[in-house]
Amino acid sequence: MTTKIDVFVDYVCPFCFLVEGAIEELKRDRDVDVTIRPFELRPDPVPTLRPEDDYLPRIWRDAVYPMADRLDVPITLPTISPQPRTEKAFMVLQLAQEQGKAEAYSEAMFKAFFQDDRNIGEDEVILDVAVSVGLDRAEAEQALRSEERRARQQADQDYAVNAVGVTSVPGIMVEGQLLRGVPSAARLKKTVDTLVEGATAAEGRS
Repeated sequence: MTTKIDVFVDYVCPFCFLVEGAIEELKRDRDVDVTIRPFELRPDPVPTLRPEDDYLPRIWRDAVYPMADRLDVPITLPTISPQPRTEKAFMVLQLAQEQGKAEAYSEAMFKAFFQDDRNIGEDEVILDVAVSVGLDRAEAEQALRSEERRARQQADQDYAVNAVGVTSVPGIMVEGQLLRGVPSAARLKKTVDTLVEGATAAEGRS
């Protein structure tokens, strides 16, 4: 039985990058179908965060860096100020989804921001990331200009907020059950196992 997993992320969220290892372990050890879904934490016109203010350095010191050290993931608070919006990066994610490259694209986008300190709100950076995972540059440029994709991104955002109830990321939905925070691989596998066991038992009773 294949278990459907939706992973809601924003590319400026370090915890979304740090949960990738648990998702990869889950994919190796269980029969799951993972879909990366967008959730922009601060869509226009909400102001984005600035690394020179108190909030980001405090969160990174108290939570991000300790978790990254524990997981052995190289990560650094980006210097881009204010932090970029991610709507355009998510518009190209749609193209990556269509070509089976969504997870590679998302990982490359996280690395560009959190390891290479690149401004992932800029078209050229988004295009570089897209090409690096095998997407066609011209198709990615077209995606960036597509009003249809922009409307679809807004619909995806509305779905996350209003249909699923996502308020923060990462948000991992396992067959309709939303897990918040950064669950370990063990917790993810236990959640999948419990749902599969319940479905199997229900089938046996029918």
